[in-house]
Order: sequence, then C-alpha cells, then structure tokens
Amino acid sequence: MKKLRRTLSESFSRIAFKKEDSGFDEICVTKMSTRSCQGSDSVIKPLDTIPEDRKVRVQRTQSGFDPFEKPAGQVKRVHSENNACINAKSSSSGKESPKLRRHSSPSSPTSPKFGKADSYEKLEKLGEGSYATVYKGKSKVNGKLVALKVIRLQEEEGTPFTAIREASLLKGLKHSNIVLLHDIIHTKETLTLVFEYVHTDLCQYMDKHPGGLHPDNVRLFLFQLLRGLSYIHQRYILHRDLKPQNLLISDTGELKLADFGLARAKSVPSHTYSNEVVTLWYRPPDVLLGSTDYSTCLDMWGVGCIFVEMIQGVAAFPGMKDIQDQLERIFLASMLEITKLPMESFAGLDNTVLGTPSEDTWPGVHSLPHFKPDRFTVYSPKKLRQAWNKLGYVDHAEELASRFLQCFPKNRLSAQAALHHEYFSHLPPRLWELPDMSSIFTVPTVKLQPESGDSIQVCSKTNSHGKATSNSKH
Repeated sequence: MKKLRRTLSESFSRIAFKKEDSGFDEICVTKMSTRSCQGSDSVIKPLDTIPEDRKVRVQRTQSGFDPFEKPAGQVKRVHSENNACINAKSSSSGKESPKLRRHSSPSSPTSPKFGKADSYEKLEKLGEGSYATVYKGKSKVNGKLVALKVIRLQEEEGTPFTAIREASLLKGLKHSNIVLLHDIIHTKETLTLVFEYVHTDLCQYMDKHPGGLHPDNVRLFLFQLLRGLSYIHQRYILHRDLKPQNLLISDTGELKLADFGLARAKSVPSHTYSNEVVTLWYRPPDVLLGSTDYSTCLDMWGVGCIFVEMIQGVAAFPGMKDIQDQLERIFLASMLEITKLPMESFAGLDNTVLGTPSEDTWPGVHSLPHFKPDRFTVYSPKKLRQAWNKLGYVDHAEELASRFLQCFPKNRLSAQAALHHEYFSHLPPRLWELPDMSSIFTVPTVKLQPESGDSIQVCSKTNSHGKATSNSKH
C-alpha cells in the first residue's frame, strides 16, 4: 500500500479521467506546467484497466489527493488554474473542441473593448475647432481618463487629411514627451482619436503665472521640448505647428508635443511643402517670405519664440495685422529707424536680434517669392537682451535664444545639438541617458519649482495670433 501511494504521489502531476458523456476519452491535467502531454507514459491508465484486487486501493488514493478531489463538472476550472492541457478525440484531426474555445475566451461579447465608441464615456467638452471637438472622457476598459478628439466626417469631403495624417504619424511615435494615442474609433459620422489625458497646456500655464516663469522650470520645459523634437526630427518628421497651445503640461510638469495635424513625415528638405503652416506668431521669416524649401529648422524658430516667451512673459513677435506686420516685428532691432549701413558696421555683435536681412546676412533672401526690399524699413541688429531683458538674467539663455532665432534657416541650432548646450549644464547627467519612454521626472532630483504670482486668465478660444484656435489640448 505504501509503495503504491508513493508511486502515485510521484506521478500524480498528471491524471486521467474517463467520462462517457464529456466528449473526451482522456483529460490530462498537468499541474503548474505548460508542457504538452505526449506519449503513453504521460497518461495514467483509467480505472477499468486496473486489476480488480487493486482498484479499491487506487480509488481511495485518488480521492485523498486534495487538488483533484473535485466533481467532474469542475475539471474545466482546474484546467484554467493549473495551465492544463487536454487530449481530446479531435486532437488527431488537429481541431480544437468548441467547448474548450468557449472556455478559453474569458471576455464577454458585451464587455467594453478598444476600438468601440461605447467603450468611452464623455465627461465634459474641453474645446472646439473648425473640424474637431475635444472632450474629457473615461475609458470603460481600464477606467483611465482620456481625451477624445471627435472629428466630424462629411460625405462630400470625407475624412479630413489632417486627421488621417495625425493618426498615422502618432501610431508610430512612442516617447514620454509626445502625447500618446491610445485608440482610434471610426464610425459613419465621426473619427475619434483617443489620447492620454493631460490637464493643461503651456499657454494656460503661462497665463496662470504671468510675467515669466521660474528660470529652473523654463529649463526643464525647454529640455523636454527639445527631447521630443529631437525624437521626431531623427525620424524625418516636422511638427510645423509649434506654439504654447500645442505643448501639454501634466500635473507633474511633464511636457508633451501634441496636435500633429500639420506634421509631415517625408524625406527632408523638400520643395513640395506648403508655406501656410505654423501660427503667425511662431512662423519663421523664411516661410513668411514664401519659402517651401525647409527642413527641421522650421520647428527650431518656433522653439526660440517659445523659449523667449517663457522667460520674458510676453510673446516674442506678436504680429497684430498680417504677414507684412509680422515680418516688420521680426526685423525690428531697435525703435530707432536708421538708414542702410554696411555690414561691417555690425561686426562683433553676437547674440543679436535680427535686423532687416540682406544677401550678406541671409544668402538667397532676394530670391524668395515675397521678399521686396523696398517694402521693409531697414533696422540694425542689437543684443537680444535689449529686446527681452530677462534673457540677461539667466546664464547662457541669451546665447541659446540667438542660436534659435536666426533669419537664415541653416544657421539655426538643431534640437539634438541644443540639448548639449551650456544652458543645460546644471541638469543631472542621467537625463541624457533616459530611454525614450522614461520621463525626466523619474530622476529623483528633477522637479518643478513653485511659480511666483498667480492669475485666473485663460487662453481665449480665438486668439490674436493671426488665426483661430480650438484651444483644445489635442
């Protein structure tokens, strides 16, 4: 008896039951193992093959073995809990039992699933634009907050190309400083892009803290912006619509690039791009003058404008009328109008703002479609701190801003190079070693500082940047 019990305990990780009405000849249960049951030695013979004089003792041993002391109707649950494998009659034909398939699919047909409109609950409207409305929502799949960008479809026009472009680009972008696209829902009337929910944007953040942000916070925001841009630029993607409204800010201070409706993913530079890109205040002078031959330098001008705005507390070039007015503000270097001067008069002036361009300062400017020298007043360049005094209070800020705000596109600093500028020398070295999906705030010493001042201002739904904005976060 003891010998038989020991034999059974050694081999009882596999047990065979014979049940006439189950549809299976043998059910082999392998406890806590994913190995397949193959060969005759992996299955213990049913009781009817055991000699009569030993059958009673075998039955008593089996009934005392706790994990398997269950009615036949509970065999399926044992299978599920212990990674069982099943040898069925149909195994020889390679077909799985219908009963097993039903058991292996735990989700109910009525349970919420990704890709379904009824899997998300709308909570409140966040903003509305010309072709989309953004809602705060909640996922019924995992309970997380989301942002639902609902794009209206019209039979005559079909799906807006900006929505198709945004969805196709974001599906392939995985970075902590780029808004995450969770899901895409397509119905007859709408196309809904489901994003991670981020509670505010840089525009609202700056309006809440007027007069310029804390210098340490500006440094962290700019580092994250450059980190996200470097990621997409290395993949030949241009954002083409950088502005504070399109930079989301989480409650921990994480900055995320959003709204890729104008982004392009092609070999750069290209001669086929439009010059009708970027909100007026953040549009570079080469594009304002009609250039379509641009590359990643297009985005870097916007970085310079946003950098100045975060430090100074006001927009760098707030054009109020049209493209001509915007260009005048960019070229204006001092409030004193001057006559044309030879370029040698400006020798040795580093960190200067702009001035009216010429072939000497901007090779090829005369060939741009909209450049008419007689239309522009000639202004001399000057130090950036003379235009934005707070740049002079922060180490290396003026020099870095001047590297972004270059009229000649090829002179602008790239995102990757800017990450290694001296302006960031006080940040922990670990920030340059982080994986793409790791936030800079995973480094223990990195955190936002309290901002001085507070305001209840918010961005208007139609701003004065030269075009309407949805004021939405996505």
